[in-house]
Amino acid sequence: MRKVMTGHKAVAEAMRQIEPDVVAVYPITPQSEIAEYYAEYVHDGIVHTELVPVESEHSALSACVGAAAAGARVMTATSSQGLALLVEVLYIAAGMRLPIVMALANRALSAPINIHCDHSDAYLARDSGAFQIFCESAQEAYDYTLIAQRIAEHERVRLPGIVNLDGFALTHTAQVVEPLEDAVAKEFVGPFQAVYPLLDVEKPVTWGAFAMPDYYFELKRAQQAAIEEVPAAFLAVQKEFVRLAGRPYAGFVDAYRLEDADRALVVLGSTAGTAKVAVDALREKGEKVGLLKVWLFRPFPYGAVAEALGHLRHVAVLDRAISFGAMGALYSDVAAALYRRKDRPALVNYIYGLGGRDITVEQLQNVLVELPKVRPDEALRYIGLRE
Repeated sequence: MRKVMTGHKAVAEAMRQIEPDVVAVYPITPQSEIAEYYAEYVHDGIVHTELVPVESEHSALSACVGAAAAGARVMTATSSQGLALLVEVLYIAAGMRLPIVMALANRALSAPINIHCDHSDAYLARDSGAFQIFCESAQEAYDYTLIAQRIAEHERVRLPGIVNLDGFALTHTAQVVEPLEDAVAKEFVGPFQAVYPLLDVEKPVTWGAFAMPDYYFELKRAQQAAIEEVPAAFLAVQKEFVRLAGRPYAGFVDAYRLEDADRALVVLGSTAGTAKVAVDALREKGEKVGLLKVWLFRPFPYGAVAEALGHLRHVAVLDRAISFGAMGALYSDVAAALYRRKDRPALVNYIYGLGGRDITVEQLQNVLVELPKVRPDEALRYIGLRE
């Protein structure tokens, strides 16, 4: 049954259907309504979740770590400075192999204070050991929250996962969403299976132990092996979800009109919707342009990206964050994916949309039109900036 709901509501609906044992969360714009919706479900007795009010985001994820280690299914949500405050604990959650799923309402980092969307918070967490999925729409935010729960709890993964949805552009925008029936969603996610629960007194275990140099390296390598299992789990769970819900998902990336294209955009998140309009408009004028939207950001799908872009002549990679003193994070990943190809396309990095600045169809059309004319020494450019 189709419903009109914001991205906030879509994520909260998925969480309601998952019905985690514990949700520890602290409000922050533009994430707060996820917590508010879920608090209503708890108050009204719709879910039997232990909602833990805390004094900060650092405490929220700390409570999640304790609950997950104890053997509970756990979820949370945050944004921007909240992610920056809890990122210390995110590394701990990943190192302890705790399958905590977190919705991240993407918002710029201070200073100056800004409550609007960019991806600097998600980029801050990219080396934490958590897997990350980016969503274009409220429908994707709903779907990938359910999918992320399955991936996080996969027996060969057992890692925290982040579901990214652009602040305000998705969180506060009402769209048509087709959620699954409650029983179907619950069956898809399945019951939670705790691994080495701390409260199992018959089988005592140690959590958060100290590791000297003779063990730490091997433990980090084991953690790397776990995140290397995410792609296979992602594809398997996504395929199962597609059979169940009939969604048009197929792989780590969404290639849009790329088959015969000679140049393309690469984007994350809600900008893909605007980019599709720009691509369609130029296609009507005979321009061979396309778009690659990346769903799975961490671990990065190097092979899929190289396969999708390898035949192109020019590629514009759009980063909605500045990696100060370096090229953009998405650009760097795409460049690494294409590095070994002798016939690799010319790459240009565009920084755009910082602090929620709008990106328009016309601006994206201009990028695609000017792309073949950009000199190699102009490989870092800006969209919509007053120089």
